[in-house]
Amino acid sequence: MPFYPSDNQTLVNEELRARFRYLDLRRTALSNNLKKRSQVSRIIRETLHGEGFLEVETPLLIKSTPEGAREFLVPSRISRSATESSTSKEPLFYSLPQSPQQPKQLLVCSGVIDKYFQFAKCFRDEDGRKDRQPEFTQIDLEMAYVSWGSPGFGHNSENDGWRIGGHEVRAVIESLIGNIWQQVEGTCLPSSFRVMTYNEAMTRYGSDKPDTRFTMEIVDVSPLLPDHHQTSLANHGETLETLLVRRSESQPFFRANEVYKPDNEPTVERIVITSDNLLTWLCGRELASFRVPLSPEDHVVLNKALRVSAGDTIWLSRRRAVPEGGSTALGRVRTQLFESAQSLGDYIPPASPHFLWVTEFPLFTRSDPDKDFLARGRWSSTHHPFTAPMWQDIEAMYAGRIDQIRGQHYDLVLNGVEIGGGSVRVHDATMQEYIFSQVLQLRESEKATFDHLLHALRCGAAPHGGIALGFDRLMSILCKTQSIRDVIAFPKTSSGTDPLFKSPATITKDVLYQYGIQPMHG
Repeated sequence: MPFYPSDNQTLVNEELRARFRYLDLRRTALSNNLKKRSQVSRIIRETLHGEGFLEVETPLLIKSTPEGAREFLVPSRISRSATESSTSKEPLFYSLPQSPQQPKQLLVCSGVIDKYFQFAKCFRDEDGRKDRQPEFTQIDLEMAYVSWGSPGFGHNSENDGWRIGGHEVRAVIESLIGNIWQQVEGTCLPSSFRVMTYNEAMTRYGSDKPDTRFTMEIVDVSPLLPDHHQTSLANHGETLETLLVRRSESQPFFRANEVYKPDNEPTVERIVITSDNLLTWLCGRELASFRVPLSPEDHVVLNKALRVSAGDTIWLSRRRAVPEGGSTALGRVRTQLFESAQSLGDYIPPASPHFLWVTEFPLFTRSDPDKDFLARGRWSSTHHPFTAPMWQDIEAMYAGRIDQIRGQHYDLVLNGVEIGGGSVRVHDATMQEYIFSQVLQLRESEKATFDHLLHALRCGAAPHGGIALGFDRLMSILCKTQSIRDVIAFPKTSSGTDPLFKSPATITKDVLYQYGIQPMHG
């Protein structure tokens, strides 16, 4: 025995446990996690079947498409001449799906299935990250005849901030999550979850998946400045914001605040307020350099609005006025202070789950490094290229004001972790073709990979939308573990390798030859 799973006092290193996963699974914590995963799977199936959903499997061997993430490719012994009127012997490849996005939309376009779901295996060839797997499981669903967000189409939720379509998807997910928490945790959740726009989340919390369990919020101080300072910032398209750690109110975070150094945040400055600088703290700051310095009277206005007093710490940052990407500099500071306070034992977050919908994301982006390899300087879809614009922004899209277009995209966030995302889809072929050609500027070869979807839309498709919940991440939260590897029977390491099955592995030249592939070296 390389180690004893029953020894709870001495947990051997993760690499050894991964090599002998069949022994590691004997640990009570892991076996209980797998039992709970099975229990939650049953609850999900029962709930969705009760809502009239059909469970349908979609193919794992499909064609590569430029949807966003890098794909895993599977070589085939089928030659091009067998699939096309060509004598070419070029090797052909399948692609493993990043998600069943196109198949599930085609199911709904068929008119045969109005409500689809499955536990979908998904694959993304991403660089190694702490809590991601190259293969993972989604609770995937799609619905026909969802509201599209246009006037008169079901704005029952607009009074709580939900101003897009897809109310039906939202209701199903809130009911599903409610059932899971009731049966597994014995907790009764509210019938509907809080809603926040992307702009509000980024402005108040500095994150597109904010953790609302603690109330430390970012404040935009630009409107509090004199007019000529506001004009200077506006001319540069920038804003000045602060994160205030008050000695009188932020005791759990004060030790974390003292030790944290934002070495990788050049747009952040830390200011400790004393009686000496109370009326000058914004003067002489590189991030707040104005032609005319702020006067003591200006500081009085700032201090009153922010409730600043000696002993407080102000984190100052200057950024683009229009938020972009997934976080701001102060948002990352906020998260670091929270995590540090937890590790120091100074802050214990509330046990009750904080669910949150984030909506109205920018439909297109140039701020996603994970998509740069495909975009090559072009716009890319924030979610995916099938997400519908908000009806209020359709005119802006056709006018070419791409940076102003918001999407009918919604993310479900739990305690600062994104556990699902979805959208209302484009169901009009003309609009979808315009997005491919004029906005994303796909080459003809790239656009051809979506010909079947465009044809299905031309044949007539009901308004539809859906969502995918990350089942592994959801289970890690329910099992109260930091790693999704603890809720997967045979996970990969953070770098994507499998010490147990010793994959990925090399293939002999003879096998490669059968697929028409030649190794580049050796």
